[in-house]
Formats: sequence, C-alpha cells, structure tokens
Amino acid sequence: MTRLPVQATRFERLQRQLAGGLFGGLRGNWRRRSLGLLALLFGFFCGQNLTAYWYQRVGERPLVVLVLLVLLEVVVRLRTRVVAAEPGLGWLMADNLRIGLVYAVVLEAFKLGS
Repeated sequence: MTRLPVQATRFERLQRQLAGGLFGGLRGNWRRRSLGLLALLFGFFCGQNLTAYWYQRVGERPLVVLVLLVLLEVVVRLRTRVVAAEPGLGWLMADNLRIGLVYAVVLEAFKLGS
C-alpha cells in the first residue's frame, strides 16, 4: 500500500521546521554529530566550572551571570548576522557550546534556589 503525498499546508511546513530544529543536530556524518555532542558536553562542563570559579574570585553572583549573559548574547547576534543558510560545523559547535553553558547556569541557579 503506497502512502499518499502530504499536502504543502502551513501546518505541515511548521511540523517540518520543528522537526528540523529539534533533530537537525542529528543529521550529517559521524564527525558532525560527535563534535556537536562534545561541544554540548564541553559547554555544560565549562558552565559549571566557570560560574563556580568566577564566583570564588569575584564574589558577586549577579556580575558573573551578567558577564556570561552578555557573552552569549554576542555569540547569538554574531551568528544571526553572519550565517544566513545552513550553519557550518564551527557554528554548530558554537551553538551547542552555548546551549550547554546556558543549561549549566540555569541548573546551577535551581540548585542554589535563587
């Protein structure tokens, strides 16, 4: 039994875009997937250690979070200006690094209860 083709409706395009956004990192060869995953884990590792280290040195938690927020915003703005279509491996790694860093900072905030 053959499957009928899906009509190109707005809902179908939305579903395709969401699936591409959620599972887009799983496309490609093993090098792209493994470097993306390593960047995600390294971002998480750096997020946990940098916040603890900067908090020990600076002592001001809002200042540390503000600096991380500004750095992440610069990376996001730079990416949206430079990359128009399919991002390369470097931008994929930068995005995954950023996602891991944000996840670690948010998890740290939940652990501290603030």
